[in-house]
Amino acid sequence: MAGIDETLRDLVGLEGVLGASIVDYFSRLTLGAIGGPAGPDLEVAARGDTDVVRAKLFTLELLGYRPERIEDILITLDSEYHLIRPFTRRMCQGIFVYLVLDRASGDLEAARESMRKVESELDV
Repeated sequence: MAGIDETLRDLVGLEGVLGASIVDYFSRLTLGAIGGPAGPDLEVAARGDTDVVRAKLFTLELLGYRPERIEDILITLDSEYHLIRPFTRRMCQGIFVYLVLDRASGDLEAARESMRKVESELDV
C-alpha cells in the first residue's frame, strides 16, 4: 500500500502531468497535492471539483446507476485534460484523485491507467 505523498509523486512523474491532488469530497479537504508553476491552483480546483463529483454521483443516482460504474470524469480544455477519478473502494469512499495533463505532451490512456492503479494501492 502506498501513502498519499508517494502516490502523488508517482502521478506527477508521468509525462505531461502538470499537477495532481487527492481530495475528500465530503469535507472539500485536499489531502495532498503536487503541482508545478504551469498547472492550475490545485487547492482551488479541489474545492470546485467536489461539486463536479457530487453532481455526477447525484445524477447517476437519479438514473438508477450504481456509483461504482464511474471510471473517471474527463474535462477537455484546449491545451489540457482534467481527470477526476472518484474512488469506490469501501475504505476510500468520499475520496477522488484529480490530475491535470498537458494535451500536447501527455498520454491520456497512460494517465487513466495510473489513476486506476492508485485506487487499489492507496492507503488513506
